[in-house]
Amino acid sequence: MRSLDVARDACERNHPGLYKALTALPLTEREAPGSPVIDLFRTHGGPGLLVPSSFGGLGVSALEAVRVTRALGSASPSLAAGATMHNFSAAMLFELAERAAEPTEGQRALLSRIAPEGLLLASGWAEGRTEQSILSPSVVATPAPGGYLVNGAKKPCSLSASMDMLTASAFLPDENGVPQLVILLVPSDAEGVSLHPFWGSPVLAGAQSDEVRLHDVFVPEHLVIRATPEDPGRLDDLQTAAFVWFEMLVTSAYVGAASELTERVLTRGRGSVSDRGALCVQVESAVALTEGMARAVDAGAFGDEAVAAVLVTRFAAQKVLAAVSELAVELLGGIAFIGSPEIATLASAISPLAFHPPSRTSTAEALVDYFAGGPLLLP
Repeated sequence: MRSLDVARDACERNHPGLYKALTALPLTEREAPGSPVIDLFRTHGGPGLLVPSSFGGLGVSALEAVRVTRALGSASPSLAAGATMHNFSAAMLFELAERAAEPTEGQRALLSRIAPEGLLLASGWAEGRTEQSILSPSVVATPAPGGYLVNGAKKPCSLSASMDMLTASAFLPDENGVPQLVILLVPSDAEGVSLHPFWGSPVLAGAQSDEVRLHDVFVPEHLVIRATPEDPGRLDDLQTAAFVWFEMLVTSAYVGAASELTERVLTRGRGSVSDRGALCVQVESAVALTEGMARAVDAGAFGDEAVAAVLVTRFAAQKVLAAVSELAVELLGGIAFIGSPEIATLASAISPLAFHPPSRTSTAEALVDYFAGGPLLLP
């Protein structure tokens, strides 16, 4: 399948040998609890994809990133989900480092370790509840000498067993006592961080999406990212960048799983030519949506325009991918479905896109108002 070949080539350029190592394992092993796919991602340079070259990473374009993510989604939807959480967190942090004021010495030291040491960033933002904003705080931070004590929990939290750092948001008072959204960088080995079973489904089980609890975890001041009086838009920019990158990459991960199903239909010549043509049109429309969004990001799209565009991309693709899954499974046939768990695994791995925030219903009114000429006011 041409577009999937393009994605695989992008993966090989940036992570040589990763796709081959993944596909050398049975799909059911890749997707099972305890799967080695995240370790393979780390050892093949995965954490450095969106780290700028000035910090030792690959610094690829948004277009290259969505193609790599699509390839990962075709080989292991679990890995693509986990990689998305790391990559969007990395994009967020380095967007801050490049667009805003200079990072502190402590922040720069940490950022400089991510690519060379293969550090993985888990996200304490994106919740598994569709009505929950990905930017809503899931922890509470209270002042302590030299920093803050952090309490709360994140569930599900992809990469929970492999993460080196948890990025989380919290409200802290500014110098005038007004609550302000800040970003906390929480080392995974900090005292008070614990892991607990949470993910009970076999779908995407390889993403390590269990619960992370924080009990009186000390986070020093230099690992807190906040807006400053000199740069009041700093965190607003960060929030917008994080939202756009998350929606773009997570959508591409599920497009990858749908592309793999489609390729199996084409390889086996299932259905009529018109059936296969209809399937290709559907999946390629989702590819075009995600790549078009990536090109817009590379061209500098930002603010409300970028947020509205990425929401259109995500929800349009979500609807298309559901139809792709249904048709592909039908065309592959009952014997193929019965004979191997792989088709059911891929088909079921597409559905969770609907569970990622925000929900279609919660954003409908905001998008209608925006396209009618008003401001974009997301709930």
